[in-house]
Order: sequence, then C-alpha cells, then structure tokens
Amino acid sequence: MSDVAIDQTPSAGTNTPSSSVFYRAIWKWHFFAALFVLPFMALLSVTGGIYLFDHQIEEIIYEERLNVTARGEALPLDQQMAAAMAVVPDAKRLRSIALSGSETRSTLVDVQDAQRGRHYVWVDPYSGEALASAERDSTLMRMVRKLHGELLLGDVGTKFVELAAHWTIVLMITGAYLWWPRGKRSLAKAVRPDFVGKQGRTYWKNMHRWTGMIALILVTPILITGLPWTDIWGGGLDRVQKMTGQSSPSRAFGGPPINSSASEGETLSPEQAILIATQQGVEYPIELRMPRGDDGVYFIRSRQDRPQDRFELHIDQYSGDVVNRTTWDDYPIVAALVSGGIAFHEGRLYGNLNLIQNLVAAIAGFVLAVSGFLAWWVRRPKGELGVPMVPETVQASWGLVALIVGLGVLFPLMGASLLIVLLIDWLVLSRMGWFQGASPSTA
Repeated sequence: MSDVAIDQTPSAGTNTPSSSVFYRAIWKWHFFAALFVLPFMALLSVTGGIYLFDHQIEEIIYEERLNVTARGEALPLDQQMAAAMAVVPDAKRLRSIALSGSETRSTLVDVQDAQRGRHYVWVDPYSGEALASAERDSTLMRMVRKLHGELLLGDVGTKFVELAAHWTIVLMITGAYLWWPRGKRSLAKAVRPDFVGKQGRTYWKNMHRWTGMIALILVTPILITGLPWTDIWGGGLDRVQKMTGQSSPSRAFGGPPINSSASEGETLSPEQAILIATQQGVEYPIELRMPRGDDGVYFIRSRQDRPQDRFELHIDQYSGDVVNRTTWDDYPIVAALVSGGIAFHEGRLYGNLNLIQNLVAAIAGFVLAVSGFLAWWVRRPKGELGVPMVPETVQASWGLVALIVGLGVLFPLMGASLLIVLLIDWLVLSRMGWFQGASPSTA
C-alpha cells in the first residue's frame, strides 16, 4: 500500500525528527510483513478468485455427469443410493445425497469408505447408472479449496494460511498509515490513479500504492470474515461462543445426537421424508442425510446461497414428526454474524454484486502482491536488499505499543510470530547487520 523499501526518504510533510523516525519504523515493519505475506497474498487471491465461480466451472468441466435427460419417473432414492454404494470400493456408509430439484440434474451421493475416505458418485436418477465417481478431494474445485485453505498441507498448511491472514491485516494497517496524505499530498491526489502514463520504477510504486488503497477497502473485510475458519483464531472464537451461548444452533456439523421416538417399526422412505420437509418450507437444493442406526433421524437441509434462506429439519424416521427445526431466526447475534460473514467471504451474501465485489478484491490482492514485489525489485539499490532505513533507536509511543499489544492479543498466532521475529532481530540479525538498511546519516 505504499512505496515500501523504495524511497529512502520519508513521505512529504513528515517535518519533525520524531515523525520521520516513526514513519521509517512503520515502513520497515511493513517491509518485513510483506516479505512473508506477498507470496501467500498472490496465491490466495488467485485460488479465492477461482473458487468464487466453483459452480460455473464445475458446470463446464463436469457437464456430462451433472446433466441428464428427463425420461419418465425417477427411481426411488434407495435404488440410486445403492447404485452409488456399489461403485465405491470398500464402501462403509452413505453420508448424504444432494438433490437440485431439477428433472435434468443427476443425484450426487457422498459415500464414505472403511478408511473414512469420501467419494462423490453422480447417479442418473432415471436409469440408476453411476455416471461417474471420484474421491472427493480429487475433484478440481475441492483441490482449489484445499489449496486456498491449507496449501494442500493439512493442519500445518492451515496454520501458515492463518498466519498469513493475520500479517496481511497488519500489512493493511501499516500500509494505510504510509499511504495517508501528508504535507502537500492531498487526499484527492492520494486517491487518484497516478500510475497512469508512468513507466518503470514510478509506475510500479504508484500502482502498488493505489491498488493498496483498493485492497484496504475490499480485501480487509474478506480477511476478517475468513478468520472463523482458522484453527487458532477460529477455535478461540468457537470457545467464546459456547461460553456465552452464542454458538450456531445448526446441527449440520455436530452437536448432541437427536433420536427418533422409537427404535423399531416401519420407517419412512427418503421420498416421504423430503415431502415432509418441503411441506415444512425447506426449499431446493436439498441435502438429505439418512438415519444412523435404528434410533436415528433423517436430517434434511436446504442449501441456499444466503444463510437467511437456509432451513434444516430433523425428522423422526418412524412417525415423520419434526423433532428439531432450525431457521435463521434461531441464530444468536454472534452466530448470525459469523454465518453471514462466511457467506460474504464466499461471495454469496447478496447475489452477483457480492460475487463481483469479491472478484475485484481478488484481482486487487494479486496486483498488490505483484506490484509490491516489482516496486521493491526495480528500485532496490544494486547489490543490496533495499531495506527501509531506520535509526538504531526508535522511541515508541504508548499508542504504538498499545497497537502492537492489542494486535498481538487479537491475533495470537501473529503475536507469537512477532515475538519470535523481534527476538531473532535482536539476537542475530541486528548484530550481523542484516535487514538494517542505511542509516539516516548516510542515506
């Protein structure tokens, strides 16, 4: 968001020594954060931008398995599920089926094998033929999602993504400070795309600064709404929600078991359970999970894009009674904010406008990362790293200390990494002269 590690003089208007020192200190830490963040920012921007269009992309690459020709009555769901189980090696249990409500769409069946692996099977509802099957994590958009969320490295990767998200927020805060108009540089000039018509070093510096302004507005909310997915920050939020009674009432991802009133007798067919659900107001597309065991229940929920439109039911497999019903109105305020934030993060909260907004944010994030690297690379002194110059001692204000401590508490993974970086800087790098930059007297 600034000319990081580019110019060796403070921004215009920083007239006092103290403000100049403070500016250069912020500048240096912006540089440090960028060293770690920019590769992740580029990758997450690309993968996030692609995943916004997961349905559209799957429609193209999986057209033959998603679409069927309507012909007569569809086979009972029991037969379709049996066909799916038959094609999965060592199939253990059926997890769920997804129904679009369209007569020309296949039935998607999610099967779990004995090793707890997940498999998707697409079934023609009229012939019962399994059109295709694949391990869930081998499908293209699932791989994009895992690359975006965990770098294909599992739990270790999620920690790196979370750390990158935390430091990106720091990058946005420090970049906003460096970008903020000073002296003769007015706000009108600061928001102007002054890279147009420029070339070389000036072009990349101005491009980075202007794109950073856009990213501050569009990318920061995406970063914040993605935090509930993370292990450390998200896990802490989950514990706070449970302690304060603000957890999501949805049972889609766990919670105490809900049982039927009996454990034997004649059971409802899946079609009967779906009919009850639609009469209760559940709309397509629908996900159906079969009862687990003799005392289990049907779990049915709508898969609408907007969380406000979602609906889930638990239905007694014997009596057909609705034993649990959850709608948006049942969500406490924090759970509603988290759910709405996740929908916003995925570009689903307010239709195409949200989708386009997040696409622009993804493009801005990628351009910011690339322009930040190039702005540094083409303007660094020959043969040097080009670290922003900082005096040997920087007198931190209480406000700066409070900001650092506050960010460290709010983002504990970032705070821990900051302590490690400061310790390494003090014990090793400062003594070896690395990452110190030129002193003001020699600049």
